Amino acid sequence: MYLRPSPHLRQACAGAPLSRQRGVVLLVALIILVALTLAGVALIRSVDTANLIAGNQSFHQAAVHAGERSTEIALNNWLQGNNGLGDTDLHDHSAANGYRARREDPAPGVSWDAFWIATLEAQAVVTPGVACPADPQPTDVNADAAGNTVCYVIHRLCDPLTLPAAPHLANCATQPSAINSGGSFGAGSVTAITNNQVYYRITTRVRGPRNTVAYIQTIVAL
Repeated sequence: MYLRPSPHLRQACAGAPLSRQRGVVLLVALIILVALTLAGVALIRSVDTANLIAGNQSFHQAAVHAGERSTEIALNNWLQGNNGLGDTDLHDHSAANGYRARREDPAPGVSWDAFWIATLEAQAVVTPGVACPADPQPTDVNADAAGNTVCYVIHRLCDPLTLPAAPHLANCATQPSAINSGGSFGAGSVTAITNNQVYYRITTRVRGPRNTVAYIQTIVAL
């Protein structure tokens, strides 16, 4: 005897698994959607962070270039022009040129930024005759086209005991004397070659956009 199932019974048996399958698909779709959303947010944040880092590096590089130009100003406008034979201008301080005839360093445990703000800022200049503006400045007429304000101070690397009337080379950091092991004075003789060059330190501070602060120190022998 052949029994044919009722159409209503067949639909009831097939409908229950189909509804359960639809619920599982919806749950999986929601999980995937949340995962894609989180991945998109993470990607956007990583791109923003990369752009911020690249921008900060660009500002820092511009500050370094501005500092190098200021170092050239200090060297050409003051040091080289007053280093001639018999010239005594470098033997004493010159506030208008940001020049100190003796060495000044931060105390142990004090950063160069703190030492600059406490001591060097009042001695530094933007260019000869233009004093360095104090921090902070909402607008600065001395800033360059990139928004960098550059100040420098020059120190002759000599102990304070050299001032005011001590000889130019007394207690100063100088290049070591060379040794000449031969020459027209005698074969095999040893002769010391004296050196009159004194070391000078140019400390440049650059304050730029986004609170960028850079320091450049250059040691020259003249």
